[in-house]
Amino acid sequence: ILPVGEFSDKQFIFMATRNGTTKKTNLSLFSKKYKYGIKAINLDDDDKLVGTAITSGNDEILLASSAGKLIRFNESHVRPMGRTARGVRGLRLKKDEKLISLMVGDPDKTILCVSENGYGKRSAVENYRITNRGGKGVKTINVTEKTGNLITLKNVTDNDDLMVINKSGITIRIGVDTLRVMGRATQGVKII
Repeated sequence: ILPVGEFSDKQFIFMATRNGTTKKTNLSLFSKKYKYGIKAINLDDDDKLVGTAITSGNDEILLASSAGKLIRFNESHVRPMGRTARGVRGLRLKKDEKLISLMVGDPDKTILCVSENGYGKRSAVENYRITNRGGKGVKTINVTEKTGNLITLKNVTDNDDLMVINKSGITIRIGVDTLRVMGRATQGVKII
């Protein structure tokens, strides 16, 4: 679900799929309302949409993989495509990896990483160099047997609260400011 105001020719919808494909489409192509919806991206049989974002045409895109890798590139490296296009490679993945997150970079926020075994950490956006799309990315969290794979990334500020719910339904709420900003190649701290 994306909140949309007016449909502008200067705004885009940026999409990322589990297999590392990215696509940028002009938002104005979605301005008409259709009873049964319209196709936004052409997906392979083994692929699914992971994330979407409204962009300005010159935003920085952050993509992360389950292996703890993150790539940062300018969205201008992805040309605008039609609604039914498949897209282009955004992040190169190894065989057992999948893309888990798409974010628009914001220098006023930090990146919160959470792993499947309850570890988390924050990193500054500036810690990730800007590259071209299609690379392998750089380490954003040290993925080990202890931490488990990376499951999500979010843009956060010190004023935000974090709610974490595990598979058993246990929920905790902590202030993001209690998690210190760490380097890229650390495993983080136990959150839940």
